[in-house]
Amino acid sequence: MGRPAGWGAAQTGRPMMRSPGHPGISRELERGFWVKIAAGQSSENAAVACGTSPAVGVRWFRQAGGMSPLQLSPLSGRYLSFAEREEIALLRVQGLGVRAVARRLGRSPATISRELHRNAATRSGQLKYRASTAQWKAERAARRPKPAKLVENHQLRQYVQERLAGTVKTPVGTSVPGPQVTWVGRRHGRRQDRRWATAWSPEQISHRLEFDFPNDKSMRVSHEAIYQALYIQSRGALKRELTACLRTGRTLRMPRARTRGRGKQFITPEVLISQRPSEADDRAVPGHWEGDLILGLDSSAIGTLVERTTRFTLLLHLPPMDGHGVAPRAKNGPALAGHGAEAVRDAIAATITKLPEQLRKSLAWDQGAEMAQHAQLRIDTNLEIYFCNPSSP
Repeated sequence: MGRPAGWGAAQTGRPMMRSPGHPGISRELERGFWVKIAAGQSSENAAVACGTSPAVGVRWFRQAGGMSPLQLSPLSGRYLSFAEREEIALLRVQGLGVRAVARRLGRSPATISRELHRNAATRSGQLKYRASTAQWKAERAARRPKPAKLVENHQLRQYVQERLAGTVKTPVGTSVPGPQVTWVGRRHGRRQDRRWATAWSPEQISHRLEFDFPNDKSMRVSHEAIYQALYIQSRGALKRELTACLRTGRTLRMPRARTRGRGKQFITPEVLISQRPSEADDRAVPGHWEGDLILGLDSSAIGTLVERTTRFTLLLHLPPMDGHGVAPRAKNGPALAGHGAEAVRDAIAATITKLPEQLRKSLAWDQGAEMAQHAQLRIDTNLEIYFCNPSSP
């Protein structure tokens, strides 16, 4: 005769849990994916490194809004880890009692007793402790069904949305001017189309709540909670399109480690200006040049080459390349506006090779993408090329 329905729940002290159904994604696999994302890897590379397909990694990243849904930092010592649960299972098989197991793990006997009852497996009709089952039950119980604060508090949500969108009004309907936002040269569409010119940042909103509602503690929210409500749609509070009001305009959150690794891949320590011969610094020997681009309207540009000793200047003609403005640009193809890497390489080579060889010693340029073909240019012209330090043209 089988056990009555609900017997396991009565023995463990927990309500009955739904069957997990088809085995889902391993929590350790998903945690490993987000650890690699935090380290700066792309979604595809992080997925492959964890043993899954690149398409799955891209889907995880976009569904989570670029923010890890898991706790990546180690849990505090208050909670039992999976390794400790494995140790408990092994010691129980060896016949050790609750207090003996607690002494081995350095835990309270009450902690071990609760663990053996709450997270025991009941499918076999009796209480059996298995580490994997106990870990699954603990993770299920640790989930927070508590809704986000911005979902429950309509007044707080309305306050945040109005300031994110830059349309702030008083209770009587009069408009309130937003903060003065200075132009810092970010390249996210045309300036007049950017909604954040009058919008408030999440951090400004968070601090302003303390002044507008000094006595209402319910009108408090951190800027991180606002970001999560924007990027993680499962939090279900703010509209996703409000991300256009943020300073960066990103629709996904980017780990800082990933942005740090986005430097110019063609710049190496061997081609920095610190390696340029010392004779170029005192301007005593001719043949050392400095170059730059002058950009105009409609993607027009000309290049300049200035000789350091004589100040003799050469201008580079950079007309649009064939196919510019006629057909859509090919993906990963050359820039056709006339000042891409290939166009600049060819223009410099065609101009400077007309000079005597003793006047072709070195060329210094800032770290612009138009010099990505500098290795081929060095071969074509026998000209040593050096780059300025970042932010020091």
